[in-house]
Amino acid sequence: MAATRAYLDHNASAPLRDCARAAVIDALAASNPSSVHAEGREARRIVEQARRGVAALVGGKPEHVVFTSGATEAATTLLTPDWRMGRGQVRMSRLYVCASDHPCILTGGRFAPENVTRIGVQQDGAVDLVELEGALAAHDKAEGLPLVAIHLANNETGVVQPVERIAAIVKAAGAVLVLDAVQAAGRIALDMSSGCGDYLILSSHKIGGPKGVGAIVASSDLMMPAALVVGGGQEKGHRAGTENLPGIAGFGAAAREALSELARMDELRTRRDALERSIRDAEPAVEIFGVGAERLPNTTFFAVPGMKAETAQIAFDLAGVALSAGSACSSGKVGASHVLKAMGLGDRDGALRVSIGPSTTDAELDLFRTALGKILARRATRPHRRQIDVGRCFGPSAG
Repeated sequence: MAATRAYLDHNASAPLRDCARAAVIDALAASNPSSVHAEGREARRIVEQARRGVAALVGGKPEHVVFTSGATEAATTLLTPDWRMGRGQVRMSRLYVCASDHPCILTGGRFAPENVTRIGVQQDGAVDLVELEGALAAHDKAEGLPLVAIHLANNETGVVQPVERIAAIVKAAGAVLVLDAVQAAGRIALDMSSGCGDYLILSSHKIGGPKGVGAIVASSDLMMPAALVVGGGQEKGHRAGTENLPGIAGFGAAAREALSELARMDELRTRRDALERSIRDAEPAVEIFGVGAERLPNTTFFAVPGMKAETAQIAFDLAGVALSAGSACSSGKVGASHVLKAMGLGDRDGALRVSIGPSTTDAELDLFRTALGKILARRATRPHRRQIDVGRCFGPSAG
């Protein structure tokens, strides 16, 4: 059966999983997890079960998982000069971020702007390791420790950073490494026990859980950032406030199912590659970004010369295809992708991101191919027009 709508924007928000929906509904009537009575203990059981599920997804320990309201809060919590080791204080004097990072990292959290250094990326989107190593070598430890925060996988291009090499450089410099694993979790295997990072940032809705919940996963609890949300002693004092029990329950359920689906990622990569071949067949001049680096198996970020991405996105939507013109966090903002600018490719008319998942059907991908063909055909008949006439592409006369 032909699809009437195709949702190809999983990097913005993956479709809610049935198991997560059921877990949310079951937890809605639960009591306060901090209460000591039987009802409270049952609520606490739900939280701890979810904590185990989230930890297992990234090879971490449940006791090192701190639930937050989302990835942005997790990032703001971790990106601070003020840390604690036992009862002692530890100061991070400078934050080093990647120029193509997500805005929640680029803004520097609780660091003053003048104490944030941006590290460049190469044209394929991978961080410039030589620049990173040089910046850390020049760091003055007399002022405090260096903190490095880098996305593990880019939300636009899907480029996966060389985390083992990054971790080795960071460790040699005596720095602390925070990895934004929001896009990577559930799409590539992660193992906190391998030393891939000191802290991971996760988001529930990127793996098919409910929105409004995320997590910090630490490699140990020896050193933790000063709490951003203070008050009660929830989450061992790392994040005060009554836990979002339905959200946490759904997050845990989604994490368990996402872990079981990791074996299907090669299949997803094969389907992504086939889709890219069909795009190239339809428009040989297309530019697909990040192909020279390792990428997530579900992401394609491409541009067609002379085709304005924001206008094309509207045309796709009218044709029944949901995709992105860059990051969803930049929705409504007109301008070139900061990721492409960091890669030295900022002179493009934007780019379109297709991101799929295990639930994506062949019918949805066929609908995308059909819509792309119509958009390109309409553009070919009006070569003097730089932008696509959306109404003419998919108005009543288009059928």
